[in-house]
Amino acid sequence: MADTEKSTAASNQGISEAEAKPIMVTGEKPILDSSAHSIDDDNEPVPHLHAKTFLAIIAVCMIYIAQLVSLVGAGAQGQIIAGHFHDTAQVVWFSAPITIFTVVLGPIVSQAADYWGRKPFLVVLPVFGAVGALIVARASSMNMTIAGFCVIGIAFGTQPLLHVVTSEVLPRRWRAWAQAADMLSNAAGSTLGLYVGGALNRTSNPASDGFRYYFYLNMACFLIASALCTVVYNPPPIPTQRGLTNAQKLAKLDWVGYFLLATGLVLFSIGLSYSKNPYEWSDPVVSAAFAVGMLFIAALIAYETWAKTDGMFHHGLFTGNRNFSIATFCVFAEGVAFFAANTYFAFQVSVLYEHDALIVGARYSIMMIVSAIAACCTGWYCAVARRVRWASVLAFVIFVAFFICMANTNQNTDLPVWGYPVVLGIALGMTLTTLVTAAQLSTPPELISVASGLIISVRSLGGTVGLAIYNALFNEVMGHLGDNIAKAVIPAGLDPANLGPFIGALASQNPAALSLIPGVTPAISSQGANALLETFVVAFRHVWIAGGCFVAIAAIAAAFLFDPRKEFNMHIDHPVEKEEDLYSV
Repeated sequence: MADTEKSTAASNQGISEAEAKPIMVTGEKPILDSSAHSIDDDNEPVPHLHAKTFLAIIAVCMIYIAQLVSLVGAGAQGQIIAGHFHDTAQVVWFSAPITIFTVVLGPIVSQAADYWGRKPFLVVLPVFGAVGALIVARASSMNMTIAGFCVIGIAFGTQPLLHVVTSEVLPRRWRAWAQAADMLSNAAGSTLGLYVGGALNRTSNPASDGFRYYFYLNMACFLIASALCTVVYNPPPIPTQRGLTNAQKLAKLDWVGYFLLATGLVLFSIGLSYSKNPYEWSDPVVSAAFAVGMLFIAALIAYETWAKTDGMFHHGLFTGNRNFSIATFCVFAEGVAFFAANTYFAFQVSVLYEHDALIVGARYSIMMIVSAIAACCTGWYCAVARRVRWASVLAFVIFVAFFICMANTNQNTDLPVWGYPVVLGIALGMTLTTLVTAAQLSTPPELISVASGLIISVRSLGGTVGLAIYNALFNEVMGHLGDNIAKAVIPAGLDPANLGPFIGALASQNPAALSLIPGVTPAISSQGANALLETFVVAFRHVWIAGGCFVAIAAIAAAFLFDPRKEFNMHIDHPVEKEEDLYSV
């Protein structure tokens, strides 16, 4: 009878019954009803968070810091490590395994965390990161180094959970702040990696062992993060952890989808990475791997669309509203853009403008520092205005501006390139903060782990696809390096018989070897060096143009987001504290 009267009263006021009772009371303990929340309800109880919640956030953010130290090491120091082992053609396989493992393991870990809890994965997987960092630090060959990065990649399987935990332990109204915290740890790890890596490899000397000390530090970061999660993150079990045996939980996972994704993605990446490096497209190493990879990806799309409704592409994520689908595409484009900058910005600076690795790192760190500030400002805006749409559009417009600026760089744009990371930092700090917030608030609370797993995996998928595309474009241009140098130096008087040794000495930046080549004059050396650098300029330009195309499309797509204002409320999806502690006076 009381429920009937409440429903009637709600109807008389022109609101639904769900909106009329945003709070259910059991005894003396208020419990938020997640079915509906009105942003106009000023009587919504405000939870009182304690140190336990904030320590949990710090612990998972430490994992993010350790991961970014690894990723920066793979990107910014990749050329130095590859030079150490005299195999620069394989440098793409430092970052690629990390992104591939993130894509493949992210959905697995996200789904499994709903059945076994978040903590086991947050404690165990960082240990793999420590082991991988140790392998890289002790590596004696290129293959061993790549194997180390593969083991590090296992630790990146937790990345979606980092976005899950920071969000689900805080009120939904503060979700953008939670994502800003993730971006702060992202910036902290990247900045630490850049400065430490630069200090250990200031001369960019391939013979240096500075990268080994760098990855010893990375190992320590992973171990500290694992220990912190062990001690301070102790959440109560979530409902899906109960009632099923381990065998039943394993059966719930999307094993066919995982296999199709992993196989397709690896073959796709192998095909593109070997394009013009050194094989032609007609070579089976490239064309067969690429074609079979695309076949597996097509099979994955068909399987997840018609055969598996509750897998890693859970249909419940896409049937509620359009926000999750749009956010997923935009995050893919952001991943393409970020990995272009992460891999090629420092590379371009080191080739064209700087020889001091510390200064190279300082340039790139500007982006990270600005991204942290931009993330905080965006988190504040989203929490106060309860809007994400136009902030997302603006972020991608700024991204486009960065790629336009970089595509117009050359040997003489040293000074402007100091300022372009500011533009990139603003865009990067805004995008993930708004897009992950939009995605999480547009899905049911019980699917937050699956949603975050898919979002972050799609971002890394964008990075994987982007790296493969960039590598192919870059190598296509660099394949003309010999011809370009020959056109510059042979008319200037260099004997064609000495062209091979000249190119080798020039590419390795070995003045002593150059001086031993007969007929080489300072003018010939200068013209050869100019041809070398101009070839790099064109190669980098192709990368920036490709990245800019993706973010331009994303800017258009982001305009179709809507602002989930009613979801910006004080409900906590999965608190780490007991409810009587949260709402006690």
